[in-house]
Amino acid sequence: MLECFFSKSEKTPWTRAKRWCVLTILMLGTFMLTFYISRLRSSQSYDDDSTSPPEDPSAYFVPYPHRYRFILDEPHRCLQESPFLVLVIPVASHNREARDTIRNTWGRETTVLGQVVSHYFLLGLSKEEYGTATPKEQVLEESQRHHDILQSDFLDSYNNLTIKTMVMFEWLGSHCPNTPYAMKIDSDMFLNVHNLVDLLLKAPKQLYMTGMVARNAIVIRDRTSKWFLPYSAFSGSRYPPYTLGLGYVFSLDLPKKILEASAHVRAVYIEDVYVGMCMKHMGLQLTDPPRGDLFRAQGLIPDGTSNCYWTSVITTILQNPNQLSEAWRSYRSMNTSDCA
Repeated sequence: MLECFFSKSEKTPWTRAKRWCVLTILMLGTFMLTFYISRLRSSQSYDDDSTSPPEDPSAYFVPYPHRYRFILDEPHRCLQESPFLVLVIPVASHNREARDTIRNTWGRETTVLGQVVSHYFLLGLSKEEYGTATPKEQVLEESQRHHDILQSDFLDSYNNLTIKTMVMFEWLGSHCPNTPYAMKIDSDMFLNVHNLVDLLLKAPKQLYMTGMVARNAIVIRDRTSKWFLPYSAFSGSRYPPYTLGLGYVFSLDLPKKILEASAHVRAVYIEDVYVGMCMKHMGLQLTDPPRGDLFRAQGLIPDGTSNCYWTSVITTILQNPNQLSEAWRSYRSMNTSDCA
């Protein structure tokens, strides 16, 4: 082939050597350019966005298991009361208004259908408090007055809700040995305790979890969503079944099992999804409520809602403490026999 490229007059040993050297450099340069382009293209083949760098999966996991400790506790109350149902309400330490509103509404329901019901508010530490060993004076005074505050030393933030939930399971599993059921419920929820207790009186006493059950939920890959997870953190396209964290009920044999599973399932920051992942790891099924409208995730109750609405549900999400107070007044003013 060199004869086709060089003339015969150039075919001296010296010129042939120079030509070979030039060809070798050209071939090497072409190879390196091809290699660089292929690497560049492959580095841009990301799961979600070809113009962004690869995701660091550690940003979507939280430090759990971990040895968190309580700086405010009620170590003996649950054992002494032996309630049928414990309500645990995660809430920010500064949100005294939400706690007081619950104490004056559904938190007042301490004996329902002959069953003892108790509640506890679960707090972490704000950024200002984080790293301190003692609670704020206002929270300490509130705890001494109401005896319903549990405060742990983790940083309280949206991305640490999984930690908050697992700390709840730890506390329930170690403090309430004679209690059959518990509920995790957000502070912006209306709760019909009567309907909840009525449901639980007929429910299984073991391996039971119910609420608003999400099945075949699609994993959100939109980076602008607060529920975004990259493939590097969760490779599947759909989550295992889970109960929405707004409010779910469970038998108290489950906390120990979920905690055991947490040693094998790395904790993502979406707390209700993570509980579902632990349930799947154990091969446990979720239970759908007897009616699909018992647990509601409605963002706003329309004006003029019949009082009978409040007697028909277990939970409904509200917008603020004032709306909860209004809903509670409507509920309490209605004779349940009129809504049969």
